[in-house]
Amino acid sequence: MTNLTQKCSQQFLGAAMRVVTLALFLMVFGASAALAQTRGYVTNALDNTVSVIDVATSTVIDTVPVGTRPFGVAVTPNGSFIYVANALDNTVSVISATSNSVITDVPVGVGPTTLAITPNGAFVYVLNILDNTVSVIDTATNTMTATVPVGTGAGGIAITPNGAFVYVANNNSSTVSVIDTTTNTVVTTIGVPSPGFLDITPNGAFVYVPNFSSANTVTVIDTATNTVTGTIPVGTFPGAVAITPNGAFAYVLNAGNQNVSVIDTSTNAVTTTVTVGAAPGGIAVTPNGDFVYVTNQSDGTISVISTATNTVTTTISVGGNPAFVDFGVLPPSPTSALNAQVLALIAAGTLTQSQGDTLLAKLDQLNVKLASGQPGAACNQLNSFINHVISLSNNGPLTQAEGRSLIDAAIAVGVGLGCR
Repeated sequence: MTNLTQKCSQQFLGAAMRVVTLALFLMVFGASAALAQTRGYVTNALDNTVSVIDVATSTVIDTVPVGTRPFGVAVTPNGSFIYVANALDNTVSVISATSNSVITDVPVGVGPTTLAITPNGAFVYVLNILDNTVSVIDTATNTMTATVPVGTGAGGIAITPNGAFVYVANNNSSTVSVIDTTTNTVVTTIGVPSPGFLDITPNGAFVYVPNFSSANTVTVIDTATNTVTGTIPVGTFPGAVAITPNGAFAYVLNAGNQNVSVIDTSTNAVTTTVTVGAAPGGIAVTPNGDFVYVTNQSDGTISVISTATNTVTTTISVGGNPAFVDFGVLPPSPTSALNAQVLALIAAGTLTQSQGDTLLAKLDQLNVKLASGQPGAACNQLNSFINHVISLSNNGPLTQAEGRSLIDAAIAVGVGLGCR
């Protein structure tokens, strides 16, 4: 670690190395259990913002400014980043889940509306409705690496669980394009009446395609043969579908009826219908499968449906014209153990609130720098934390033992981050 204050290194390094193994274990396992919090991200098309929802409390905890007319949203599998399609800017905003701020904007095609991320998190496929293409973003560099022509009036996009194929709904062409991700070329085209925002079963076997037209049906495509194997009557103008993580049910949003049809995927029959808000547009299921979120564009709200009872249990106010929603589980913070120690010292009265907040602010900045791809700056923040602890130990209110404990934990974090 850079300049790890020679006056503390000899005194504390031996003790630190004895706790490295334990600290890293707690950091990886204990923190992941304690801090695994689910967030919902809702694009507000009229406000040019993204609402961040704490799913546990059904409350908006932050609002993030993005580009103009944000529509599609997708979260990386590790929960670290959120990609937002800005339809009028021809860009995709990349939000850090740690800081809830945009870290970069990626130029793509014309009129980006929806997007999907490969299961390994390596690529984002962005559907551009005005030039009938799919832009491919490399998440390692946040640059566009390929462009794939598809059909006209593109709508929804989804990727198979094995990451091998991308299914693209071409509403005006009445087709679904299938892209091979190894070559980024369309390998087949499937005829459907009027495809909307589709979804794929967790086992990758079937694609459920709502037909946003007078057809009022959902088309089922067998991915093994890329043929239509079923047609399910639902409500009027079905625009989007979301499938539960266990694959048992498909929730279909019917814009004309302002309700949601619940399909049992074992029988492909509608089992019940749930009334939601005005002009529903987007739909998604929480990672644990307990709730379905529906964006109500005219209401500026989210209807939250319990999958256990298929009733709306709460309504969340968000921004203007909420379009789409996706979920992510926050990655565990590398400083969770340190945060807990500082909070305990505040609770015990050893540190004043002001003294504790100063230390916590340094740890917050470490996480922000880390999320923004600045590991060196993150290590500098850790050094600043250590130096402040040394000052509090030498001059009070911390005892040498209390200071040593904090520094031991900080060195363990530095080892995990690769600080020198």
